[in-house]
Parts: sequence; structure tokens; C-alpha cells
Amino acid sequence: MEIAVSSKTLSHLFILFLAFYFSTPISEACHRIDKAALLDFKNKITSDPSNLLKSWTSSSNCCTTWEGVACDSSGRVVNLSRPGLFSGDDSITDTYMSGTLSPSLGNLSFLRFLDLSNLKELAGPLPPELGRLWHLTHIFLDANKLNGSIPKTFRRLVRLQKLYLDGNYLSGVLHSTVIKSLTSLSELGLSGNQFSGSLPSSIGKLVLLTKLDAHGNKISGSIPPGIGKLKSLNYFDLSDNEITGSLPSSMGGLSELVLLYLSHNQITGSIPPSISGLSSLQFCWMSENRITGGIPASIGKLSKLQRLILENNKLTGKLPSTIGNLTSLTEIYFSDNYFTGKIPSSIGKIQNLQTLDLSRNLLSGSVPPQIANLRQLQTVDLSFNPLKLVSIPTWFAKMNLFKLMLAGTGIAGELPGWLGSSTIGVLDLSSNALTGKLPHWIGNMTNLSFLNLSNNGFHSAVPVEFKNLSLLMDLDLHSNNFNGHLKTILTKSVQDPLGRFNSIDLSGNMFMGPIDESIGEKPSMSSIQSLILSYNPLGGSIPKSLGKLGELQVVELVGNGISGAIPAELGGAVKLETIKLSRNKLSGGIPDKVLNLDNLQEFDVSQNQLSGRIPPHKAKIPPSAFMDNPGLCGSPLPPCKNS
Repeated sequence: MEIAVSSKTLSHLFILFLAFYFSTPISEACHRIDKAALLDFKNKITSDPSNLLKSWTSSSNCCTTWEGVACDSSGRVVNLSRPGLFSGDDSITDTYMSGTLSPSLGNLSFLRFLDLSNLKELAGPLPPELGRLWHLTHIFLDANKLNGSIPKTFRRLVRLQKLYLDGNYLSGVLHSTVIKSLTSLSELGLSGNQFSGSLPSSIGKLVLLTKLDAHGNKISGSIPPGIGKLKSLNYFDLSDNEITGSLPSSMGGLSELVLLYLSHNQITGSIPPSISGLSSLQFCWMSENRITGGIPASIGKLSKLQRLILENNKLTGKLPSTIGNLTSLTEIYFSDNYFTGKIPSSIGKIQNLQTLDLSRNLLSGSVPPQIANLRQLQTVDLSFNPLKLVSIPTWFAKMNLFKLMLAGTGIAGELPGWLGSSTIGVLDLSSNALTGKLPHWIGNMTNLSFLNLSNNGFHSAVPVEFKNLSLLMDLDLHSNNFNGHLKTILTKSVQDPLGRFNSIDLSGNMFMGPIDESIGEKPSMSSIQSLILSYNPLGGSIPKSLGKLGELQVVELVGNGISGAIPAELGGAVKLETIKLSRNKLSGGIPDKVLNLDNLQEFDVSQNQLSGRIPPHKAKIPPSAFMDNPGLCGSPLPPCKNS
């Protein structure tokens, strides 16, 4: 299989090339101890579909004819490289090997470079014998199925410069005695394993470290203050762990740090003012924590910062005006915090800003018109702040926004006409006090892929021009007073391969039915995953063609006045997870094929006129889901009388 070449892979291959290129030309045959060790390694491999080790035969010289092996002038093996990703003619080949790491590899006493990465199926523990290879400078064992802990014998690998164990099933604690001994280490990759315990304070002794990636483990405890001693560190990722405690002020000494990822942990305390010392920082991601306090004004000194992601924390206070000094910023994500006060006008100075997300905070006051100066701005999300806007500021009309989200910001009255000539593709004005008719010019918003006008006071039919929204894929109009027939919505045009609905929620309106019998054959509906039409006076019956919607996962037709039988054909929608048909006038039995859909998790047909035995089923459905159907019987309801 051929795959695209990533920058990490290219770097990896370049190192591999250098390791071979600079190996001293050999003058003697492969040493017998090394040859025996490699043959034993091959013997522990149970599957080698791409014949990576085919050239390894007992009758040949391992230094001259064995692929992936290089020796020094005395015939000692210095390089073993058989990765599952390797370059060929203008492509990279992706393969695997199954088996375990032979302890005999520990006999390759002159080995400097070991690469058995991306073999996918290489399992078992890391042999403690590898700790004897004190000449090793590079170990690449990432993307396998290795388990167990890092052997304490690794403390002897004092020349090791790069250690990559990412993407395995390794566990246990990171032993302080091992970590503090690896003083030559410049890159350490431990991500995607099951390591636990705390990051040892001895990490501060690895003063040559430029990259520390341990994301996606179970590492707990606080970040040790000694981290500030790693003056060469430029990549630091502890995201997706169980880190607690506060950020040490010593982190401000990491002047070379470019990337800081600490998201999805349990970090508490405030952001230290010393953060201003991260003068090289470009990417800062600390979302999904419990960080409190305000953003220090000193953050304005991070002139190279491009992405600042602090969403889903417990940050408070006003946004510092110094944020306007961050002229390299392209993305601000501050949603789901407790920020108060006004949005600082200095944001209008961040000329490279593309995304501004301040949603779900406690911000108030007017939105600064200086934001209109941001010509690169594509996304604005100010939703669910007590801004009391009353109307959408007219200066938004001057911008070329793609996404405008102003849900729950106090907007009232009718939709402003300038929206009809805008380039907006994602519009969310839900949970406001908008009223009036949905205007005919809505059909001019042909870039729309997402439209949410739910929880407002609209009271009209959907205009026929709505059919022009050929890119629209997600529509939410629930909880309004819309009326008229559904046909205008369900038969809208599409612009292949786009414009096919993913989701529709029209619940809580006054739309009239019946639902078109051919709904499952409409081009706009062929990819729909969620269809919610509850609490509309639709009448009619459930169309059989719904069973043709192969991507449908959710269908909710509650309180629609629907009568007739539940069609067995509905079971043809094999991805259905949720079926809600309660509070209707449905009669007949429950089709076995529907109740036994493989993915069914939620099913409710209560308050209908259904009868007969409930088919045996695997899904755990409570009795309440079948209640108030006088003719239904069988588990989980009382048994049928004739049983």
C-alpha cells in the first residue's frame, strides 16, 4: 500500500539514510555473535508478508547482503533498520511484521541505530537486554504492540539521543533512575501508551531535550518545576493525561518552546505571569482543564503566538487589552469560561486573526466595531454571552465571514437584509428573540451549509426560494411557529457531492404533512443521519421509503398525529440508533426487523394504539417505551394472555 509522506516520516527516513551513508566501509565478514543475534531475532518473527528479512540467511554475510543491516570496519553491526514504513521508487511502502523482540538483540554490543518502528504487530515486552547496548544513539520502536514497562536497564543507555516508543501498549511508571541517566537525550516520544505515575522531577536533568511528547497516557501528578531547566525544549506535549496541580512559574524559562499542548488534563491554579518568558511560543493549547484566575497581561509579550486555545476552563476576569499585541495570532478559542466585562477593542489590531471564539462566557456590553478591521477573520462566535445586542451590528456586513455564531446574545426583531448578500456559510442565530417571516432573500445565501434559527419567534412558511440552498447540509428550525408544507425543505436542490442533508430538526413548529411517501428517494435526503420532525401536525403515515436512507441514525416523529402501521421497511435503515414514535395513533404490531436493528439503542413507541406481542430483542429497552398501548404484551411488559 502506498501512502502520503508526512514530515515526521521524511525526517525519520533522512536519519536512516545518514546512518547508512556514514557507516564505515566494512573490511571483514559479519561477526558470528552479531549474526547469531540477528538470526534469533528473525526466528522470533512469526509473519513477514513483505519479506523484510528474506535476505537474512545463515549462508550469507550479514554486513554485505542483509537488507537493513550495516556494519563497521571490523564487521560489527552498528545499524539495524527494518521499519514498516520505508521509501521505494517515488513512494513509501506500508507493511508489518508479527512477532516479539528477541533478547538476543542485546548481544549486538556495537549497535548505534535501532529502527523497528511502524511494524504494527510487533508485540511482547522490551527486553531488558537492550540496556547492554550502551553505544545506542537512536531507538525507534514506535507504532507497534509492545507491552510491559521500560526496563530499568535502560539507564545504561547514556549515549541515547532519540527514543521513540509512541503508539504501543507500554505501561508502568517512568522510573526516575532511568530518566535522569539519559542525559544525551534530545527527543523523547512516549505518546499513545498507558504510562502512569508522575513525570519524574529528574526530567530536569535532560538539558539537551528539544522534544518531549507523552500525550495520551495516564500520567498524573503535577508538572515538576525542574521542567524550566530544559532551555532547549521546543516541543512539549502532555495533553490527554491526568495531570493535576498548577503550572510551575519555572515554565517561563522555556524561551525556545514553540509548541505547548496541555489540553484534556485536570490542571488547576492560574496561568503564571512568567508565561511572558515563552518568547518563541507559537502554539498554546490548554483547553479542557480546571485553570482559574485571569489571563495575565504579560501574555501580550508573546509576539510569535499563532494559536491560543484556552476553552473549557474556569478562567475569570476581564480579557486583557494586551491581547491586541499578539499580532501573529490566527486563532483565539476562549469558549466555556467565566470571562466578564467588555470585549477589548484592541482585538481589532490582530490583523492575522482568522477565528475568534468567545462563546459561553459572561461577556457584556457592545461588540467593538474595530473587529470589522480584521480582513482575514473567517469565524466569529460570541454565542451565549449576555451581550444584549438587540440587533446584529451593521458593520458585520462589511466583513467576508464564513461562520457567524450569535446564539443567545439578545438579538430581536427581523433578520437584517444584508445577510442576503453575505458570503456566510455557517449561521447560528438560535435562542434569540427574532420574529417575523423567513425572508425570500434567504434563497440568495447560497453559501450556507449550516443554518440554525431555532428557539426564536418566526411565524411563516419557508419560502420557495429556500430550494436554492444547494450547499445546505444541516438545518435546525425547531421551537418556532413555522408553518406550511415540508416539501419546500425536503426537495431542495443539491450541488454534488455537497448539499445533501446531514441533519434536520423541525420539531416544535406548525408544519403540515403528510410526509412525502418518496422522502427516502429525494437526492437531498440520501445522506441524512438525523431527522427530527416531532410536535408538528403532520398526520398521514410513516413513509416506507425511510428504510432506504442508509445513513439514517436518528428518526424522531413524536406527537405528529401519525396513524397506520410501523412499516417493516424501516428496518432497512440499518444504521438506526434512535427511533422515537411516541404520542401518535400508530396501530398494528411492532415489526421484528425494526426492533432488532443491530445498532438500536433508544426506541419509544409509547402512547399509541399498537397491539400484539413485542418481538424478542437484544436492545435494552425500558417498559416505559411501550406503555399506553393497550394491545401490546410480552417482555418487558406483562406476558401475553395466550402464552
